[in-house]
Amino acid sequence: MTQQTVDIAIIGAGPVGAALALTLAGAGRSVLLVDRAALPPMEHPDFDGRAYAIAAGSRELLDGAGLWDALPFEPCPIEQIRVSDGKPGRPASPLHLHFDHRDVGDAPFGWIVEARALRMAINRRLAESGIVLHAPAEATVVRHADHAEIAVAGQGRYRAALVVAADGRASTLRAQAGIPVTKFAYRQSAVVCAIAHERSHRNVALEHFLPGGPFAQLPMSDADGAHISAIVFTESHEVAQRLGAMDDGAFTAEVARRLGDHLGGVRLVGRRWTYPLSALHAHRYYASRLALVGDSAHGIHPIAGQGLNLGLRDGIALARLISAADDPGDPALLARYQRARRPDNLMMLAATDALDRLFSTDLPPVRLARDLGLAAVNRMPRLKRAFMRTAMGLSA
Repeated sequence: MTQQTVDIAIIGAGPVGAALALTLAGAGRSVLLVDRAALPPMEHPDFDGRAYAIAAGSRELLDGAGLWDALPFEPCPIEQIRVSDGKPGRPASPLHLHFDHRDVGDAPFGWIVEARALRMAINRRLAESGIVLHAPAEATVVRHADHAEIAVAGQGRYRAALVVAADGRASTLRAQAGIPVTKFAYRQSAVVCAIAHERSHRNVALEHFLPGGPFAQLPMSDADGAHISAIVFTESHEVAQRLGAMDDGAFTAEVARRLGDHLGGVRLVGRRWTYPLSALHAHRYYASRLALVGDSAHGIHPIAGQGLNLGLRDGIALARLISAADDPGDPALLARYQRARRPDNLMMLAATDALDRLFSTDLPPVRLARDLGLAAVNRMPRLKRAFMRTAMGLSA
């Protein structure tokens, strides 16, 4: 079988891998993209309740890939964020923290994008691109000092200057490269769904800290005349299992207990999903002719909705370095990529872990201290602006 040559091979066609592939192809690089899954089954025609929070500073990769303009459903801007503390079924503490995007500029903090919308945009753009795509397919990668060889089972052999591992938390390429990983599991599961509600969310996101873990209500664009929000909250594995076994009415009542009544009556839209939570961080982001991006390099608690954003910012940094390079797999370039991304990723890992541990407790002294802390930060404009810019993926 004849060997073809490409500049970059990307293993994994999820949002980060696909967006990076499209961005590089748009910049004139030849790209091979391989995914174990068939792409059409990943594109569900019906609303299923899942969504992504895309921070303002992470949108660049989606723009560069032509994905933002290809989204079939309008993203919903996040213009305000309210952070509060409380217990299910009780009013939130009056001591809270409120962020308004106008305090840092005209752009919203970010946007909520339906997961199916992004998948549909990816599939459309890949079909229009000149990317060499194999999905579903298994790729075997052999790395050498000056190139990598990729064998796609039954479909072709390729030579590339760089292989990008975008193959998720259980990355095969990371393991084959012998890159150690620090992992730790949380004693929590995330419960994900979407709701329709009587009153408009007015583009306000809610982060409500409860004893079982954080509860987030994320504004989505109206659909079929209904006001829609995505819901992401964490509970112990046991509680999450009970929630998963409830009928829709009982489950919706539990969501309403945590949400409060500020949006009026609610009903479940689409499916609900439950995921055990964990975190990980790769000790290195590269090896010979290999770079790790997204979940193959790091995974964090969803408390701030930053997981995908960190991966998109990995893609932005790597694409910038590659755009000016004669050799995209040069070790010095890959070292610069690691230096550019590790601090941001490690900081967010530490911050989300600390926030979850601080707020997922019901001890009265701790609750009082954190409520007072929220109220204090709310009265410090400069500190609030720094927090807002960090959440947006911008320099503080």
